[in-house]
Amino acid sequence: MLVDRFDENPLIKPVDVPASRPDYEVVGAFNPGAIVYRGQTLLLLRVAERPKDKAEDEQVAPIFNPDTGRVDHFRVKNNDPRITDIPDSRSFYVDDMMFLTSISHLRLARSVDGIHFDVATAPAMFPATWSETFGLEDPRITPIDGRHYITYKSVSDKGICTSLAVTDDFVEYRRLGMIFCPENIDVVLFPEKIGGLYWALTRPVPRYIGPRGIWISSSPDLIHWGGHLPLLLPQPGTFHDGKTGGSCVPIKTDRGWLVIYHGSDWMDRYTLAAALLDLEDPRKVVARPQEPLMEPEAEYEVKGFYGNVVFSCGATSDEEGNITIYYGASDEYTAGAVTTVKKVMQTLE
Repeated sequence: MLVDRFDENPLIKPVDVPASRPDYEVVGAFNPGAIVYRGQTLLLLRVAERPKDKAEDEQVAPIFNPDTGRVDHFRVKNNDPRITDIPDSRSFYVDDMMFLTSISHLRLARSVDGIHFDVATAPAMFPATWSETFGLEDPRITPIDGRHYITYKSVSDKGICTSLAVTDDFVEYRRLGMIFCPENIDVVLFPEKIGGLYWALTRPVPRYIGPRGIWISSSPDLIHWGGHLPLLLPQPGTFHDGKTGGSCVPIKTDRGWLVIYHGSDWMDRYTLAAALLDLEDPRKVVARPQEPLMEPEAEYEVKGFYGNVVFSCGATSDEEGNITIYYGASDEYTAGAVTTVKKVMQTLE
């Protein structure tokens, strides 16, 4: 087997996470960024929650109001002629504008063994700006020069952006602002400068022409980005012929930068795969996957809030080449699996 799932999976369920307010319920605790910090494994979870008082004949969208600092509830009846679509339990459309049925924030969880986690009772980062009115999602944590930088999706009615925050202690978090405008998501920073520049995997989302896949970009300061180039795009006839996106912080090996990423097919089934990039020039792909690293197989991956999904935002690794992948299962749970650099390399050609 390429990966060994933890017997304890799912490691974190929605029921394990206290809601941020008594009239809400948590429906997802998933897609965590991951890092080892001061001897503990830290996960920065995406926690999705929604109002408990939703009636069966209505749709409710919780929306943060930056002017008041409160979350307002936009309600509409299912038979309202303005509703143009209700594709699934995650969203609905009014006059062709999408609304989300939950609002997400980032929550810290700690573990001494990487398996059993204590989840904080309060959010680490909660919506606070105009670009976060629909929530904060899918964080990635990258250590650079002793600091920890967090890329995350900031979602609002203006679109899905990528924003950047930094922390020195996982107690205080400072927003550095938006670094990619709509819609450029799944942004993952490399853990060091290469050729005097910072680098990031990005995922532009073209609406009319072009595939949805992984690009690469560079920056002199982590704020201003350019040099955009396509890198790992969907490949027809493969397990990721629908779209690809960055997942985990690249791991430096003697053969190149090992990148674990996610891909989906045209049935929207999400798998994990790996690729190898050149150490001196990450714009060069050294090896591509010949098979998935991980597919949705366990019941908690196949069934859930949105089934057939394994989606990672973080992994930890050690000097012996062991890798622990933390991933979201079915857009509902957090789970874990272990593998090695050697096993991951076996999937490449």
